[in-house]
Amino acid sequence: MVNLIRNENMKLYRRWRTWIMAALMIGAVLIGSFVDWHYDNKDAGADDWKTQITQEKQHWKEMIADPKTEEGSKNYAKDQLAIGEYRLAHDIRPESDTMWSGINGSAQLIMLITLFTVIVAGDSLAGEFSTGTIKLLLIRPASRLKILLSKYISMILFGLLLLIVLFVVSLLTNGLLYHFKQLDLPLVSVDSAGNAIELSMLGNLWKSYMLNGVSTILFVTLAFMISSAFRSSAMAIGISIFALFAGAIIMELTQPYAWSKYMLFANLDLSQYLNGRPYQDGMTMTFSILVLAAYFILFNFVSWFFFTRRDVAA
Repeated sequence: MVNLIRNENMKLYRRWRTWIMAALMIGAVLIGSFVDWHYDNKDAGADDWKTQITQEKQHWKEMIADPKTEEGSKNYAKDQLAIGEYRLAHDIRPESDTMWSGINGSAQLIMLITLFTVIVAGDSLAGEFSTGTIKLLLIRPASRLKILLSKYISMILFGLLLLIVLFVVSLLTNGLLYHFKQLDLPLVSVDSAGNAIELSMLGNLWKSYMLNGVSTILFVTLAFMISSAFRSSAMAIGISIFALFAGAIIMELTQPYAWSKYMLFANLDLSQYLNGRPYQDGMTMTFSILVLAAYFILFNFVSWFFFTRRDVAA
């Protein structure tokens, strides 16, 4: 099994496409971080954070007192009010206009990682069928399940590697741009009781990156399933990319309906629970993990079924 995974990794990293993708992602981090840093430096009022928080406190109080405010929005306002009061009482500035805001902003590039990994995953299996090299794999003593699993694991490892590179490059780039100031700045959040607490900024950001990376795993699994079922790289990549970009629109359209919380897209962003604002009231991280696990098992079962049951043309 280890040799099969090593073989898949060798095929993956020998391609120029793989390194071009990594270079594009690193370039996006460097450019995005520099642009954010440039505009932060031009913001003359950025250091007057106490005045800003005082003004925001008044806004949150008005929002809480307004009877028209929905319960979910009111709870969010209470959390923000508690955070603001804690910052003022303990002289803890917000993470905006610091290296941490840049690192947090780079998390948006996880969608780029998902896109790259989906392209590689969609071609990994279907490409073997289109070129005929799948026959060379199947004549080996390894079972079809092991061959399928080795390809899948290599794709997950590729996505994880890009995620780690993204985090490290973003950390170093923003640290250098901001001269590693506010390195010990804590993250102020609220617990389940609504009390403000301090958390490790680095640990929380890494957790956010990892939770966002869950969506990459599910989209890769989806691409792998389509690739196995239809043996078409174009179909696997096309449908997966469509789902990636259409997911937000579908969520927006179906949010009023209670059944929408069982959809894949509604549960992909596990970081929504770090922010205390789930897609629908009553949703929990445990619920989302169970829903994602069900989709994960279903996608992998379909991949296994078609790959192990169908014959390969001579």
